[in-house]
Amino acid sequence: MVEKLEPGLCDDAASTREKLRFLSAPSSYAHRPTAVEIIETHMSYVFLAGERAYKMKKPVRYPFLDFSTIKARERNCREELRLNRRLSRDVYLGVRPLTAAHGGLSLAGDGEIVDWLVEMRRLPRDLMLDELLRASGPDTAQIEAICGTLAQFYQRAERSSIEPARYVGRFIREQQVNRAMLTHPGIDHASQVLDLLDRRIAASRGRLEARVTGGCVVDGHGDLRPEHICLTEPVTLFDCLEFNADLRQVDPFDEAAFLGVECAQLGAPHLFRLFVEGLALRLGSGSPPWELVWLYAAWRAALRARLSIAHLLEPAPREPKKWEPLANRYLKLAAAALDGAL
Repeated sequence: MVEKLEPGLCDDAASTREKLRFLSAPSSYAHRPTAVEIIETHMSYVFLAGERAYKMKKPVRYPFLDFSTIKARERNCREELRLNRRLSRDVYLGVRPLTAAHGGLSLAGDGEIVDWLVEMRRLPRDLMLDELLRASGPDTAQIEAICGTLAQFYQRAERSSIEPARYVGRFIREQQVNRAMLTHPGIDHASQVLDLLDRRIAASRGRLEARVTGGCVVDGHGDLRPEHICLTEPVTLFDCLEFNADLRQVDPFDEAAFLGVECAQLGAPHLFRLFVEGLALRLGSGSPPWELVWLYAAWRAALRARLSIAHLLEPAPREPKKWEPLANRYLKLAAAALDGAL
């Protein structure tokens, strides 16, 4: 299917608006879905088209990523495919060019490439962990399946080559950005929480470095949230962080703590310990390193508070009333983690 572009729009300068209009039309896809649903995130658009899903990255640049050129977006699409196939090979089908020819856009592969899409097999929405948390919640078998899948992934994952000082330095740098962003009039008690977190990071420097030198830090998922876990059989983990390799260098207990924080934010704080202890059992590491687990949880919650506020700095924020209350909820979770009370 080729859709005509608006007059005066050059083939090699197809606007995001034109791409969105084209990819929103069921007739644009060879398999002719009955409808196309669009999900917008901070960095991408996802088009749910029947049994397929297509992700197009926004032409944006931030300090931690660069999607500003077609070449950069292609590179990141291919990296997304490579990394996610470590976790769910049959979900990530390929990278597709979006082309312009004869005054229109096409997914048929003819013409000048104006963007790139990651093509995926669509997963059942009702089996996503975030949806289950809004309903009855995952059962014991599903929780055990998640822990088992995570343990297998971390056991196979490449050991990180990050230097210990660089690993610790990331916590310190991110805290500096947190402090700059969270000094916002609608945010409660940010300074107190961040001060305590700073002291905890400084006191934990030796433990953090030991996780690196002990081979515990891996090239992990990087964005392990409930919406990136689908309770299929076997469990599917997807949408890992592809645009910044440093941010994927993680302690498995950091990712388990992050997942627990996100579950707590969605009303299921009891899952925090279940995920951390379940992962420790399957990794054969004995008792979890709780001092670090609480630190990881607080740090992740503070990051999520900051990212919530970042939405308000966009030229046209989506759901502007959502972000301050969400940031405050995350800061409360950070404070609870620092008290060992999650």
